[in-house]
Amino acid sequence: MHCTAPTAARPAATATPETGTRPTGATSVAAATETPWNVVVWDDPVNLMSYVTYVFRSYFGYPEDKARSLMLEVHHHGRSVVASGSLEEAETHTAAMHGFGLWATFEQAGGH
Repeated sequence: MHCTAPTAARPAATATPETGTRPTGATSVAAATETPWNVVVWDDPVNLMSYVTYVFRSYFGYPEDKARSLMLEVHHHGRSVVASGSLEEAETHTAAMHGFGLWATFEQAGGH
């Protein structure tokens, strides 16, 4: 795994008196919570492929085949969406990936 990754960790937010803080580009707070957030793991020059597979298996509980497939997507395409969910879940999973030493970000689904 030998590529560099973007360093963006969190989308910009705007605040309005009516809605409070919301992700930029969201039409409303409800829309922001309805659209899932993706956890993206990026290729890096440090971690072994076997270790990345281990992380996906141990943290997410993925079976060997799925964990290996996601790892190969990271390796060959530079990134892989490894989980989707609420903003809070995406933040939690991203922080966990950082704890394992992986490069990870999150983004709202549909924004690649």
